[in-house]
Amino acid sequence: MIVDLQHAQHQAVDPHAGHQMEAAKPAAEAKPPAIPTDHAAERFYSPGVMAAARAQLMKEHGGATAWTVRADQLEYRSRDGADAQAFEGEAWWGGDASKWVVKARGERTDGEGWETGEAEVLKAWPVGPYFDLQAGVRYDLAPKGRSYAAVGFEGLAPYWFEVQGTAYLSDQGKVSARGEASYDLRLTQKLILQPRVEADLAEAGAAKLEGGLRLRYQITREFAPYVGLVRERAFGPAVVAGERAGSTAVVIGVRAWR
Repeated sequence: MIVDLQHAQHQAVDPHAGHQMEAAKPAAEAKPPAIPTDHAAERFYSPGVMAAARAQLMKEHGGATAWTVRADQLEYRSRDGADAQAFEGEAWWGGDASKWVVKARGERTDGEGWETGEAEVLKAWPVGPYFDLQAGVRYDLAPKGRSYAAVGFEGLAPYWFEVQGTAYLSDQGKVSARGEASYDLRLTQKLILQPRVEADLAEAGAAKLEGGLRLRYQITREFAPYVGLVRERAFGPAVVAGERAGSTAVVIGVRAWR
């Protein structure tokens, strides 16, 4: 009993008794590292030299400018009646953000002179990985001088179809449009068959449809002679005005670019 009383008198004492536990503090949120505003290389090299080096690096990673000149069609057309010559091509200069585009086309008939001749100057901006939006002006040199505002697109559609379309507003307030589509079917590494269709909707409901099939041989990637067959068909007032309702031509020509 004596032992039990002694133990009852000596109760264990909690050293933390009477002291409230402090609430756990939330961990401080990690701050993102500050973006450096200095350049370590400038400790050893001139700031002007390093600025030029960084500008060159930006060019090599998408900021460079490039240019090309391309003649898609440069051909002689043999058909019933008077033969003809036709050309179509474009040149562009610029970079990934924007570029300038110059397009030209025309057709001349033996004994009659130039039936059509036009040039376009356009500014192009990418609207996706495969398409450009284009806007600018067009001027017809033949059959008569006339100016147009132009807006359209050009690019590569699914399954490798090259397409483009443009709407025009003339200086007389009349609207016209043109659309094209083509496809390169590789028969061999150098022999390529290209079906191509073009539709023109002119003023006052006149229209023209042209379909062609050209077989070209790439002597080099930049130079390819071709032969083909082209069928044209006019509709509406164009026929009344004296244009052929339809014609078929055998063509021989060359496609080149630089």
